[in-house]
Amino acid sequence: MIALLVLLSLLFLWAVVSDRLARWSITAPITFAMAGILLSGGDHPVVPLDMDTHTFERTIELVLAVMLFTDATEARDYARLRGPVGERRLLGLALPASLVLATLAGALVFPGTSWWLLVVTALVVMPVDLAPLLTFLRDERVPLRVRAALNMEGGFNDGLISPLFVFCVANLASAEGASFADLLLNALKGAVYAAIAGTVLGYLASRVVRRALESGWAKAAGLRLAGLALPFLTYAASVLVGGNGFVAAFVAGLWYANTVFVIGGDSLDLVHDVSHLLALAAWYAFGSVAAEAFADGIALQVLAYAVLVLSVARFVPVVASLTGIGFSRPERAAVGWLGPRGVTSIVFAVLAYVQLPKDDAALVVNVTAATVLLSVILHGVTAEPVARWFARHPQSEEPVSPPAPGP
Repeated sequence: MIALLVLLSLLFLWAVVSDRLARWSITAPITFAMAGILLSGGDHPVVPLDMDTHTFERTIELVLAVMLFTDATEARDYARLRGPVGERRLLGLALPASLVLATLAGALVFPGTSWWLLVVTALVVMPVDLAPLLTFLRDERVPLRVRAALNMEGGFNDGLISPLFVFCVANLASAEGASFADLLLNALKGAVYAAIAGTVLGYLASRVVRRALESGWAKAAGLRLAGLALPFLTYAASVLVGGNGFVAAFVAGLWYANTVFVIGGDSLDLVHDVSHLLALAAWYAFGSVAAEAFADGIALQVLAYAVLVLSVARFVPVVASLTGIGFSRPERAAVGWLGPRGVTSIVFAVLAYVQLPKDDAALVVNVTAATVLLSVILHGVTAEPVARWFARHPQSEEPVSPPAPGP
């Protein structure tokens, strides 16, 4: 109860001084992370935060489930492009290649580390979170196809990574030494059950909401509550039948996406606000975890790994995947560079901290903290200069060319 009181007090104080702090580039995530470090970190925390409880783990999982739902339901109007924005290549080629490079970078920087742990670490630090770049994504100085590519990637990459993350963590945390076949079977069963639950609930919710709106049973404003309830409902139903709650929430969001346009553009404002609040709670918890992880300082290997995953591991695969489909060289470079890390990585790191052995969890948390902090600095500082460059060097407004043969 004390932790809840502190979080609500911080939220209130932040709300009344947010514009003033924004002038000094002090954002809400930074504020809550610092509060977590100062109030819940260390050997004698002012506000103890018990992260070893089942309730805490479920709460963190709900944060990710709601985020995945909102990512799946979000859509942007890119009709002017009348062509692909490279999303298939970004998700089907660049993302796997980035995960492989991040894993190899881990093997180089942390020799002797288990390959399973290296894969888990890569899965934690590679998902893109576009929340820190919202201003950039709405900046019309930036070519539309650049913003479209980033939006598509940011909306889907965490949904694709989450089941693989759950599988790898389960293998790494298995105290009984379960066989790979058993773990793989359980992961597949969880994904299938989740897909069924997400499809059934997402489809039924879409039909019921549309019917209610057409028949006058409910107004658009009231139906915002339905959009808020759906990700929580889907997550709970999926977990109840043994499915992956993350996947279920993501699938339900895909089904519900078209209904969003029928209801109106503000139909998901409520669920977005709740998602934002839950994300701030995750930042607070991460501050506490990071304080413990960095109690003895930050190793140079951790910083080196963070630099590699923010640059080479993402930049090279993204630029290569967008070659040959109409993106100019500066546009490819912009998409490759601007891949901020944020709440998704934090939620994954906190889940790894809760489920993994202490030494393994410490490595994941260390590299995540370093990666997220560097991302906040580097991407925050460079986003505006990138937009200014595009304003001085307008790119062609021609539609994106059809993709070359291949994936």
